Parts: sequence; C-alpha cells; structure tokens
Amino acid sequence: MQQIIIIGSGPAGFTAAIYAARAGLKPLLFASAIGIGGELMNTTEVENFPGFPEGIQGPELMQRMQEQAEKFGTEVVYDDIVDLDFSGEVKRVTAGDGTVHEALSVIYATGSAYRKIGLADEERLSGHGVSWCATCDGFFFRDKTIAVVGGGDSAMEEATFLTRFAKKVYVIHRRDELKASKIMQQRAFDNEKIEFVWNSEVTAIHGDGEVTGVALRSTTDGSTSELPLEGLFIAIGNDPRTHLVHGKLDLTSEGTIALEGRSARTSVPGVFAAGDVTDPHYRQAITAAGSGTVAALDAEDYLAALEQQQAAALVTA
Repeated sequence: MQQIIIIGSGPAGFTAAIYAARAGLKPLLFASAIGIGGELMNTTEVENFPGFPEGIQGPELMQRMQEQAEKFGTEVVYDDIVDLDFSGEVKRVTAGDGTVHEALSVIYATGSAYRKIGLADEERLSGHGVSWCATCDGFFFRDKTIAVVGGGDSAMEEATFLTRFAKKVYVIHRRDELKASKIMQQRAFDNEKIEFVWNSEVTAIHGDGEVTGVALRSTTDGSTSELPLEGLFIAIGNDPRTHLVHGKLDLTSEGTIALEGRSARTSVPGVFAAGDVTDPHYRQAITAAGSGTVAALDAEDYLAALEQQQAAALVTA
C-alpha cells in the first residue's frame, strides 16, 4: 500500500510529487496513458515561470519537472485512472489496466480540458481543419488562411504562434475588447498577419472533408456573414476534469473541486486537490505548482496525524 498516490502530471502533480518524494513518502504518480505534462505540453514559449528569464518551452519545463520528481523517488505510471473509491480510510484507485492501487492519501491534480463551441460539425472536422492546439497542428497550415476563436491569453498565444505558418490569421471574438493580458494583446495587435473580427460568434463550420469556412453571427445586431477559411483553432477556455469525482467530492458552483479555506483539503479526509481542477480564475502554471506544494504539505500533515492516531490506538488497546 502506498502512502500517497498523485493523479495528474501537470505542474501541480509534479510539484506535489517533488515535495512528497523529498519527505520520504515515495509517491506513485499516474500520468496519462497518452503522455505527460498537461496543458503546458501544448504551449510554446513560457515566459512567466520564475527562474527562466529567457523563457522555456512548455514541454521542456514539464520534462524537467518530471526528472526532478523522479530524482527524489517518485514512481511515474503511464496509465489513466478509471475509477476511485474514497469511502474508507484506505483509498482505492483503479488504473486503466484494471489494477487497483491502495493508498492512505490521494492528491487529485487532473487539470482541465479544452472547451468546445458545441457545433455539430466541430467533432466531424476535428483533425480536418478544426484544432484546439496550435503547437500540435500549426505546421499543417503553412501558407493557409485560418482563424482563432477566443479573446484570452491562450487565444492570443495561438494566433501569434500560427503566424509562423499561416499567411493570414483571423481572431474571432464575441466582444469588442479582449480578456488577454496587455502584453499578449499588444503582440497580436502589432502582428500584421493578424486581423480581428469583433463582436462575432461562429454558428457553423463548413466543409465536407476539410474546413472551407465558417458562418458568423454578429453579437450586436444578429446579422450573419461568411468567412472563407482553411483552418479553425478553438481557444475559448477549459473545463476542469472532475468527471471521476462527481458524487465523491464536493464541487463549487464553477465546477471545480471545493477546498477547505486556503488548504488543499477536499470534502473527504485524506483526499487533496491541486491545480486547474481547483482553480476557476488564475489558471497559471506557477499557481498550479504552488497549489501542488500545498497539497503535498497537507497530505504529509494528514499522514503524520494518522500515524499518531494509529500509535495511540495501539497503546490503548
């Protein structure tokens, strides 16, 4: 039986693993069966993570975090978790291969998933011109006309990155101003390849085998228009990956895991949460890493108290 199991391999998960491993808890960390790293694996230049004044590529940052966690004794398993049982003092975690792992504590740090527009042709044309990852698919749109949907930092980053390949990048946004940080806005405004389509929303995606364009509706007067395109990148936010804990942990009105004050303690003793799965607002790599630290320290305190309780029970028995 493990002292601690960590579910998730983003900045929160690996930071928790580093702290737990250095405390001698020998954590078992479950990364995805597909790959590690969370959303940073789809990020190009990370300029706001302390300690890297020249910036660092997202995948490289995650690789370094994993190496550091493993250096101190973290065991990383490349498998998905399919079921959780938090009903007793011993927590049970079922992996994709059917193996049930037991632990006295669990840190849940599964991050968030790309949000979709919700159009009928979105899934049909996924991989055929519709994408949620510029760094994954940008190369395939060399010298093409494409669009990015969204107005936050991720949308500006996607649009700016895509100008390396595309001949033209439209940014389609529902409002007449962006939510992105000032520096990200300015980079997009200064890029001659980027053109903004304000007060507009995508109502349909056209194309038989490949994307050929989108239908737009004005959010101010309801008028419609067509925009010919060869690719559409969707960057409208993320949703916390909480499907495994529905009915098992309390959630907030935003759908994130509810925590006790500034701690990482969830509604179930011995279960802790960290990262974007708990954060509906900040959603930064550094805040996720910080919350991973809190989760590991809270788990360490919980395990120490549990050990004291068990020792006291033996004395009084």
